[in-house]
Amino acid sequence: MLIKLYGNDSFDTKYSPGECIGTQTAVMMGNPDPKHISTSFVERQNLTMRMSMRRFTRLTNAHSKKIENHEAAIALHYMHYNFCRIHSTLRVTPAMEAGLAHHIWSIEELVGLLK
Repeated sequence: MLIKLYGNDSFDTKYSPGECIGTQTAVMMGNPDPKHISTSFVERQNLTMRMSMRRFTRLTNAHSKKIENHEAAIALHYMHYNFCRIHSTLRVTPAMEAGLAHHIWSIEELVGLLK
């Protein structure tokens, strides 16, 4: 976890953050390389999920009434993201890059897991 420390708590700049005077890092789990501790990866993943699934944006009627439906929608998003979608930086799916899959999954294969 990356914790930013802000200074200059003046009330003149009400809506803008203060000056960042330093950072602290804290390990939440695992054994990460201290050089690579950043919130950028998590924030990018949150943005991708929010932009891909309308249920995570404000003022929408695409919400789930039951937690089970919400969990299923998130699981479907991540399965498609990792097994079916080719990423431009990798030029393959993340599952193929990690060695979990040997081909790009079709939507039919994804739906076939439900049987």
